[in-house]
Amino acid sequence: MNGLGAATGADLIAIDPDFCAGLFAQLLSFSHDEPGVTRAAYGEGEERAHALMRATGLALGLKPECDAAGNLFLTMVGRDPALSPWMVGSHVDTVPHGGNFDGAAGVIGGLAALEALRRAGLVPARPVTVAVFRAEESVWFPASYVGSRAAFGLLPPDVLDLPRADSGRSLREHMAELGLRPEAVARGERLLDPTRIHGFVEMHIEQGPALEATGVPVGFVTAISGSFRYRKAACFGRYGHSGAVARSERSDAVFALADLITGLDALWGTLEAEGRPATITLGEVGTDPVQHAFAKIPGEVLFCLDVRSTEPAVLDRIEAALAELVAAIEAARGVRFVLGERTGSTPARMSSALVEALSGHARRLGMPFRTMPSGAGHDTATLAGQGVPSTMIFIRNQNGSHNPHEAMRIEDLCAAAALVAHLVAEA
Repeated sequence: MNGLGAATGADLIAIDPDFCAGLFAQLLSFSHDEPGVTRAAYGEGEERAHALMRATGLALGLKPECDAAGNLFLTMVGRDPALSPWMVGSHVDTVPHGGNFDGAAGVIGGLAALEALRRAGLVPARPVTVAVFRAEESVWFPASYVGSRAAFGLLPPDVLDLPRADSGRSLREHMAELGLRPEAVARGERLLDPTRIHGFVEMHIEQGPALEATGVPVGFVTAISGSFRYRKAACFGRYGHSGAVARSERSDAVFALADLITGLDALWGTLEAEGRPATITLGEVGTDPVQHAFAKIPGEVLFCLDVRSTEPAVLDRIEAALAELVAAIEAARGVRFVLGERTGSTPARMSSALVEALSGHARRLGMPFRTMPSGAGHDTATLAGQGVPSTMIFIRNQNGSHNPHEAMRIEDLCAAAALVAHLVAEA
């Protein structure tokens, strides 16, 4: 087996679409959960997906390794094992009733790239590792990047006590049930050393419509949004009769929340006009079904708040404005806001050198592409935060993500995998 010459790479590397489609079909066979798929973090679905990826890696001659948190690493030995490895990969857990491609595309695409190199008889100079991270979807445990942070020994011990949304049992319990080592995670034991990773590329379906709308198969990510979140916020007022209490005497929790939403939306519009990237979302809003009624002034409303931006200064600006709005509304409406526990993540800048390298390969292969930020969080942010040169390849995706209707085309995944194969083989 030989190294890859730049002049012959395009002729030698061909990604097998049947290899990719077959793995997606196997994932679907054991995680179908009408109307979509469910692979719960540290649950049966994720565990079976890890077993499938491990078996596939072994069949390709890759060396498997697993850390204390259950992250899986599958390595192709390079011509010079002393060189720091390339790393590619993603996660295989999903949101409840989600789609089959989110996350898994990055793992299957990484394996497909190595399968193509192996079939062509090409051995990269550096080792190449496909990472299969655990628990990327924070819907299960209210913490960001559980698996990838644990791989670097960065997971705070108290995260192990967080309950899983469906079972109510702690992350620690779920890890132990699978034969993993939560006590080592709590000690900060790590398998990955950021100084020993040459670079990281995560393939992932785009979670918005930009690539599909412009007819471009792939996008190279320049930055990943950070966030701050209040998952269990509330506004408390006073219940009263809807026909008997004048406006000036009311403490209406719903009107107060509406003021907050209107104020945040106005700020978002100002930021947009200034060209400052942000998203503001209240994904859950509800009055108490035990107490609310048609003829009742609502005395309580529960909500969550998710704010994201690729710019730390924008996050700070929105958080300061949130505090001012809350204080003003409390005074004006006679209500009380309790935002609850704050969680979040730090924005991450991607490696411009990697973006340029991938752009060069795309040009040589005649592949249309664009550069773009990521509004969603990804494990890549963890690696970038540790100083690992990192970027993502977004894959054109129909119908968004985190829903049963994800419809990524296999040929677009193959295009992304071909770029990865050329990158790791030629650098």
